[in-house]
Amino acid sequence: MSRLALPVSAGAAMLVALDGTVLLMAQPGMRRELGCTTAQLQWTSTGYLVAVAALLVLAGRLGDRYGHRRMLLAGVLGFGAASAGIGLAPTVGWVVGLRVAQGVFGALLQPGTLALLRLCCPPERLGRAIAVRTGAIAVAAGAGPLLGGVLVDGFGWRAVFWINVPVAAVLAAMTLGLRPDRAGTDKQRLDPAGAALLAAALAVLVHALSLVPERGWARTSAELAGAAGLFTVLVVHERRAASPVVPRPVAASRPVAASLVLLLTASAGLFGTLFSTTFRLQDTLRVGPSDTALRMLPLTALMVLGAPAAERALRAQGPRRTALAGVALLVAGIAGLAGPGGGGASVPATAVASALLGAGFAAVMVTATGTVVGDAPAGYAGAVGGLKQTAMNTGPTLGIAAAAASGTGTHGSLPVLAALAAVGLLPAAALPAAALPTPAPPAARHAPHDGAAVGGA
Repeated sequence: MSRLALPVSAGAAMLVALDGTVLLMAQPGMRRELGCTTAQLQWTSTGYLVAVAALLVLAGRLGDRYGHRRMLLAGVLGFGAASAGIGLAPTVGWVVGLRVAQGVFGALLQPGTLALLRLCCPPERLGRAIAVRTGAIAVAAGAGPLLGGVLVDGFGWRAVFWINVPVAAVLAAMTLGLRPDRAGTDKQRLDPAGAALLAAALAVLVHALSLVPERGWARTSAELAGAAGLFTVLVVHERRAASPVVPRPVAASRPVAASLVLLLTASAGLFGTLFSTTFRLQDTLRVGPSDTALRMLPLTALMVLGAPAAERALRAQGPRRTALAGVALLVAGIAGLAGPGGGGASVPATAVASALLGAGFAAVMVTATGTVVGDAPAGYAGAVGGLKQTAMNTGPTLGIAAAAASGTGTHGSLPVLAALAAVGLLPAAALPAAALPTPAPPAARHAPHDGAAVGGA
């Protein structure tokens, strides 16, 4: 495979993961310097989230049609430029607008990070590459608060955006080092009406879910109903469209559909639990931010260590058993935090529960991502990559909404979140049972896989 494909894929995914976590450290300083309200500050997160969720599937289709290298390069360069703009922004209005632009470019680059692996890796190495990428994301997410704190303490809140600029420049140079781009194999005309409906439905849904912690389910019910209506219109339109925005071979793939639902429920359960536990530790138990991060450190460690273990289990046991085990571990971790001594009251209990969460989520991520990418119909690696990233962007918002607005308080919401994660047992059971083939010996691996690298499926 192309030697640059995996570093580019993992590096671009880390860039996005870091940006989301370091922002939390920048917001207090941003509010003080720019004199913005809480609602304006919230839009620095919400604007990005809505933009990226709305456009991921369309970005994947564009990559399938025009080449993933081109989309990835445009996304990385635009992401870096928007970050530099935020570093210079004079008002919160500029920050919000540029965060939306960051979301647009983030949507362009994310599907390509997965499509690169599908297009560049021989099948026997795909699972290992996905495990490396999963571990890299875990490292970035875990290191984000620490890095953000150091940057903000030393250089101010703008530094967390300036740091993206050199990273984006390096990634752009590495992307240019990949094989020359060529047009994809998806020659179907993109349906603008379907794309607009999908973008609108996702934008309304994510925006509504992001408001649930503040307003509750009742006050966002009209917007949620509007999202449901848009999705209904989209389904009707897609059935009649000559070139649906979600290609029919993708929509008809049972493994892909099951993996997407699994990622949605698992990420909802995990991030809702992190939201709940963080508030319990800091607001109820009066644990400082640094100590909170240390108590949850086993989660990051087990995600990093669990990713290669999950890849080996995937080969030996198959997607179904590996995913079922991952969901069971995830539910056990949430239940551990909800039980006696959980939620941070007992440091050892929190450490064990955090480790279970990390190991379970790593197994789910590696299995579902490998199934989505590996089972993608030929020519649609970008489309399934966009759908996968959409599930991963929507799930956390759903989980936080469930945690904040369950009516039982953040810690009391953990049984709800455990049940939400347990729903993932159903799609996990629908995954293929057969184990993946073992890696071929070096002599059996041949060069043509390397030549299919970028831009086409």
